[in-house]
Parts: sequence; C-alpha cells; structure tokens
Amino acid sequence: MAMTSCFFSVPTPNTSSSISESNLTRPHLAFSPRLSSFPSSSFTAKSISFHRRVTISPVFSSGGSDNNNNNNGADGGSGDGGENNGDGDGGEDRDRNRSEALMMLAESGTELESLPKDLAAAVESGRIPGSVIAKFLELQKSAVMRWLMQFAGFRERLLADDLFLAKLAMECGVGIFTKTAAEYERRRENFFNELEVVCADVVMAIIADFMLVYLPAPTVSLRPPLALTAGGISKFFHNCPDNAFQIAISGTSYSLLQRLGAIARNGAKLFAVGTTSSLVGTAVTNAFIKAKGAVDKTSEGEVETVPIVSTSVAYGVYMAVSANLRYQVVAGVIEQRFLEPMLHQHKLALSAMCFAVRTGNTFLGSLLWVDYARLIGIQKSH
Repeated sequence: MAMTSCFFSVPTPNTSSSISESNLTRPHLAFSPRLSSFPSSSFTAKSISFHRRVTISPVFSSGGSDNNNNNNGADGGSGDGGENNGDGDGGEDRDRNRSEALMMLAESGTELESLPKDLAAAVESGRIPGSVIAKFLELQKSAVMRWLMQFAGFRERLLADDLFLAKLAMECGVGIFTKTAAEYERRRENFFNELEVVCADVVMAIIADFMLVYLPAPTVSLRPPLALTAGGISKFFHNCPDNAFQIAISGTSYSLLQRLGAIARNGAKLFAVGTTSSLVGTAVTNAFIKAKGAVDKTSEGEVETVPIVSTSVAYGVYMAVSANLRYQVVAGVIEQRFLEPMLHQHKLALSAMCFAVRTGNTFLGSLLWVDYARLIGIQKSH
C-alpha cells in the first residue's frame, strides 16, 4: 500500500512567508572538536551549534511502502512501536530526525530534560522529526493546549493534528442535533410516539461521540517499547497505529497486517464503549418510561421498556463495525490525506470542511443505526 507524503511548513521567527518545497536546504552542523569521537546518539541540544536556522522539516512521510518495513511485519516487530528499525534508510531517518529535533530545541532555548519523558525519549531515539518538536513548542503557547498536553493521549493526538480539539468540539457539539434530526427523518409522524426510544439513541450517541473521535484519531506514537517478556499478541497490537489509514511519520512504517490490526483493536474498544453507553442510555430511557407511567396512569403500558441487554450488545456491534470503519476513513483518509495537504495553510477553510464532513458522517451514522436496529428487531416502528 503506497503511502502519501504530507509536509507542514514551519517558518523561522525571521521568516515572513512560507518556504516552497523547491527551496529546502539541509542545515549544516558544526560539532565541538572534543565531542567528535562520540557517536551521534550521545549528542544533546547543548552540544550542537549551527550556521543556518531550520527552515522546514517534514511531519509526515510515507515511511516507505507498507510492504517494505524492515523487521516490523506480521510478528509486530521487536517491540519498538512499529518503527522502521532495519539497517539503511531506517537508521538514516532516525539520525536525521534526532539532529532536526535537537536543533529545534537548541534554537528555541528549550532543554531536552524539560520535555515530557515520553517525548524526550522519542527525541533521543530519533523516532520523531524536528517539526513535531516545533509543533509541540507552538502548542505550548496556549494555556489550554499546555494543560491538555500533560495527558499522554491528548499529547499524541495534538502533535499529529493541531485541529484535534476543534474536531472533538465539532463532533460533540453537533452530535445531539444531527442525531435527533436523523431520528425524526426516519420516524416522521411516529417521532413523538417513539420519543423514549429516540431519547435512548441520543443519550447513547452523546456518550459515544467523544470516544468515536478520540480512539480513531491519527497520533504521533510516543509509547515506549514493551518489555522483552511481553507476549507476541501484545507486541503486535502495541506496534499497530491508532488509525489504520494514518500517514507514518519519517522513520516509521506500518505493514498491511498492522494496519488491519488497528481496525481490530479499535473495534474491540468501541464495542466496549458502545455496549457501556447503551446500558446507560437504555437504563435512562426505562426510567423515563416508568416515571411517565407513574405520573400519567393512562399512558401506562402504551410504550414498552427498551430491552437492555439485546440493545446494548447490538449497539456495541454497530460501533465496532460501522462507526469504527467510518471514523477511521474520515480521520485517516478524507482529513489527513486529502483535506489537510490541500488546505493546511488555510486553517479556517480546513476547519469548515472538516465540520461539513463530520456533520454528514454523524447524520449518516444515525440513519444507519435506526435501520440496523429495526432490521435485527430491537426497535419496532409504530
């Protein structure tokens, strides 16, 4: 599976316009003579001086073909997070990543020790390019982002996509409206007769929306390697990407089997999320039905309570299959591979397009859930 390359321009403080790809230059490093006998892995940000500022560096690159992964194939590699750890291009990428990252730290006056431990370890091992460090430093300027970056999950996702928080707000903000509209579109004149079922669907949707954005989002993996004693299955899933379609950063590549593993792993998580949220939603709905019957005796028995177990399992399956695949395609293909390369310099337009795509996907998901629930018999039309 050929991978697409995506580049983000990172201008220096003295640069007023973006730099075209044709003007890329490699920085020249000058090392202190007393350090010349040490291997490159021992250098820190303080031991490097440079004659030219870093003008641009790639955040995402193909990492090679999916079928050329140098020791990280079907067995999940050697527990290094799925990186290309073979000889040749993989080692060169890591050396280049380490040099770029250390130069960005030196340029900004940031100590390596001041970074979060997982990020510092990734810099030292050459697993992330300098542009990831540039994005980290940029995000640190915002108080909200700085607080969120304390959490490893948000840190990995924000470093891969600085609009992740906006997408999360979009999804949760429009979810309740689009799902209610979809319920009305399917039920029409029976909407109010089936209001208790509609409430169950909307409650389930609100609980699940957050996880539907969070779990399939592309990430910059900062996870440390697993212990050598870890089992083969654990190593395999540890090395899988968070999004099956995400672009691998420089120095990293994923096999086809690992990408399929990402779908399976996220499917298992979303099954648990869907089942749990449905338990909450149907329990709330049944409570509404009983409360309504207690207040209005004439309505008692008109609406049956929602079956909790069958509805919860059915919704878990729906989340693991339909929602899982749709959200992975939206985040990893439509947004990261198509919209972001075209509009990465126009954040407002990019946000608007992401909003439109995610709103349409949410509405489609609601329609599919109503049809699926009626097909398997857990919901009936009046």
